[in-house]
Amino acid sequence: MRLYAFVALLPFVLALPATVAVGASAAASVTASAARNVAWVPSDILPPAPTSGPALCPGGYLKPEQGQAILDAALARFPDRAAWDAYAAHVRQRIQEGAGLAPWPRRTPLNAVLRARRTHQGYSVENVAFESVPGYFVTGNLYRPLHPTGRTPAVLATHGHTGKITQPSDYDHHARFSPGVQARAATLARMGATVLAIDMFGCGDSIQLVGQAAHRQPTALTIHLWNAMRAVDFLQSLPEVDPARIAVSGESGGGTQAFLLTALDPRIAVSVPVVMVSSYFFGGCPCESGLPIHRSADHFASNAMIAALAAPRPMLVVSDGADWTRHVPESEFPFLRAIYARYGAENAVANVHLPREGHDYGPSKRAAAARFLAERLGLNLAAVQGPDGAIDESPVTIERATALHVFDAEYPIPAHALHTAEAYAAALRQLQQPESGSPAGAPAPR
Repeated sequence: MRLYAFVALLPFVLALPATVAVGASAAASVTASAARNVAWVPSDILPPAPTSGPALCPGGYLKPEQGQAILDAALARFPDRAAWDAYAAHVRQRIQEGAGLAPWPRRTPLNAVLRARRTHQGYSVENVAFESVPGYFVTGNLYRPLHPTGRTPAVLATHGHTGKITQPSDYDHHARFSPGVQARAATLARMGATVLAIDMFGCGDSIQLVGQAAHRQPTALTIHLWNAMRAVDFLQSLPEVDPARIAVSGESGGGTQAFLLTALDPRIAVSVPVVMVSSYFFGGCPCESGLPIHRSADHFASNAMIAALAAPRPMLVVSDGADWTRHVPESEFPFLRAIYARYGAENAVANVHLPREGHDYGPSKRAAAARFLAERLGLNLAAVQGPDGAIDESPVTIERATALHVFDAEYPIPAHALHTAEAYAAALRQLQQPESGSPAGAPAPR
């Protein structure tokens, strides 16, 4: 394991410094204008954008050397903070538009349900559902420390893609029900964090709502992003949660959710995307790359560049030697550090690279994330360390999926639940329409 730039805790200022909106000065206008084009991208790398239809970047859209060339060109084109701020603001706008979230939908009551609380060694677990739009229930589990002292940090835990459910026992190793997600969430709760592990659209309890194939359609990208923003709303609604200390972490497709949420939602104070940040791979599922968030007629941003929109907020990028993150130490991470340096915060970004490991969120990756989150969120790492200083997950109780399900015979799916992506999209569009006497959409979260 190699650790890059893992340094002492820096104070975090919640408000983004001009990365959400660029000032109106003449200099800012010039840099903003320069950011609104793709002329800086080497002309021999990107084919022309289509004249009609979305410009998509599916899967391994580029080769590693092409991704690196674009990172180098971006550093040259946006050489200082003002230039990067203008680019970042433009890319945020294009992601919001490409994801179908412009204008921002109005926020409606969450109508949260918490049920079936169980107590384990140092933490509790509850089954949770809340409505991200009227009728669609985001489902998950809430892990809480048993004896918190003061307000707690919070971590949103997203998961990656897992295998199909062909029989009931498959649920025990599926998505948020898997032992790895449970160990990750419970360990952080034992350290003092409130942790919400949520289902991907069409996974976990969501299968009962929309079926397994639902997450492999482009609309799922929109749904994942809005569900994650509403999950932050839910966490902030809990009286014990410190709203200034909210983090997000996930692997693979959950890593995509993590850096997209961080890019668009300044309430995320710390992020840990795992085995996903790449300059040339854009996500193999339409729920990651099936909408024009990476490219349009006047913007381009690889996943590494979207991840850089987290700056100057603390971020740990976890990579491995067997997938599209294998080049992170010599490619994506130097780029991220250079962007963070524009804010004087190069020590706020770190990389843990595991060259002999593969595409997962296994024990060593969970340990790296736990140490980073402990430092950046003020968690009690000693609470989960063994005598040798290693993180000990053995006190975690791995529950069966039947215990973690939200919907069951005791709490059936509500009658007004939505059951298709089309119904969700229609509900979202309704929330983007202006109410009488009100502007359309809610402002971006602050």
